[in-house]
Amino acid sequence: MLLIKSLLALAATTLAADFPTVEVVGNKFFYTNNGSQFYMRGIAYQQDTSQLSSSSDSVVHFVDPLANADACKRDIPYFQEVNTNVLRVYALDANADHDECMKALQDAGIYVIADLSAPNISIITDSPSWTIDLYNRYTQVIDVMAKYENTLGFFAGNEVITNSSNTDCAPFVKAAVRDMKKYISDSGYRNIPVGYSANDDGKTRVASADYFSCGNLDDRADFYGINMYEWCGKSSFQTSGYKDRTEEFSNLTIPAFFSEYGCNAVQPREFGDIEALYSDDMTDVWSGGIIYMYFEEANNYGLVEVNGDKVKTLKDFENLKTQIVSVSPKIAKTGDVSADATLACPATYSNWAAATELPPTPDQAVCNCIKSSSKCVVADSVKQKKYGELFGTICGKIDCSDIDADGESGEYGAFSFCSAEEKLNYVLNKYYEEANENKSACNFNGAASIVDASADSTCSDVLAAKATASGASKNTKYGSSGNKSASGASSGSATSSGAAVGSYVHSNGFSWLSILSTLLFSAVAFIA
Repeated sequence: MLLIKSLLALAATTLAADFPTVEVVGNKFFYTNNGSQFYMRGIAYQQDTSQLSSSSDSVVHFVDPLANADACKRDIPYFQEVNTNVLRVYALDANADHDECMKALQDAGIYVIADLSAPNISIITDSPSWTIDLYNRYTQVIDVMAKYENTLGFFAGNEVITNSSNTDCAPFVKAAVRDMKKYISDSGYRNIPVGYSANDDGKTRVASADYFSCGNLDDRADFYGINMYEWCGKSSFQTSGYKDRTEEFSNLTIPAFFSEYGCNAVQPREFGDIEALYSDDMTDVWSGGIIYMYFEEANNYGLVEVNGDKVKTLKDFENLKTQIVSVSPKIAKTGDVSADATLACPATYSNWAAATELPPTPDQAVCNCIKSSSKCVVADSVKQKKYGELFGTICGKIDCSDIDADGESGEYGAFSFCSAEEKLNYVLNKYYEEANENKSACNFNGAASIVDASADSTCSDVLAAKATASGASKNTKYGSSGNKSASGASSGSATSSGAAVGSYVHSNGFSWLSILSTLLFSAVAFIA
């Protein structure tokens, strides 16, 4: 498989040899063919969540704009008219064919930066985890998009951290960045950058930017985007907040840009901030930005109205065109920047509590071992919505830290990345074994049953080693029994589903929030 991927990557490179890819050097983007600086002049290109629908199977259906070649070709002339060189796409169908659209965009000189998540599968703010399912989704999108030379990069998360109460989800996003960078390298793909798109929260914006750009090269993000809506109506570099933001981000060692911008509090938008964004006041720090958004919908952020194959430009489109075609930022060369600068990670304080220790890389083989080695497992008849009750009951009786994950303390169970069913089987089996395999310890009113388990010594060794390593990582946040105190629960507020499960948490205060992310994929922040 690795050889096939490498050959495909080589073939794609050969076919598109005349098209320059974009790389990161220091805190800027550069064209690989001539070493000149690349600035984003982008548009967010996807219908908003208001246009999405959920079917009875709880799968959220969305429109992948890169899978519709006719619509893509319909819109390209409008992108060109406003001098667009980047599209941001928030969710891709990994099973769709994107060749024709991506080729048309490449011919027009337009790159794509794609979010790796989807509406039904993402790192969830109030219940963060980095799981096998997420890992598989993210790598599938990379496999689909890596062959295109005009794939500029990937977002491993969008506004996952929303305020100072949930900064503990940051390590999970950074782990996704780390693992996707390694996956790209291991797969033999070209070095496509991976980063994060943040919201503009006054209490966390600086620490968040520092967090994702700090540490060693393997762990840190390749770029940092911020969804910026501070310039509304007539304003200026000084009064809008842009001056302050530029000063705050001036120490970043990776490229920063506006991953969304274009406040519409005053309509139509005049886009006076474009002149500032591409001026000398900002270009040492910022690499341009992405206008939100192409399609006109209920939120009134659209540049055009689309009806079938007909496109009607709006006043915002005309104003954008006037502003964007006149920008002429200074162009740096790769030799003008330092590629070796590093940044210290932010310390924990009242508004920032994210561990520098990251969750483990999801490993399907480990989770398969749980499945094959468990003698006491959840009954097939038990619906996933009942899992929370079982977790609460069992984890009131035994130490469940092996399946827990805490982004504030930096403690992650060896099996925290497995599916909810696999985690439940693990703790059911652990409880059963600690009860000397008494049949009554594997019942739970018919919710569990005894099965024949594999005697595979390899799996036994893997699980034992992982559990030992997990136990050794506990720090003083856990008592002598290894159980977390109730006050150590996740700092993020629980969802309504989480609140229901919380009533089953017993005196050891097991942090069940990390489990809920595998059950609550519908609670995803998708498009702002």
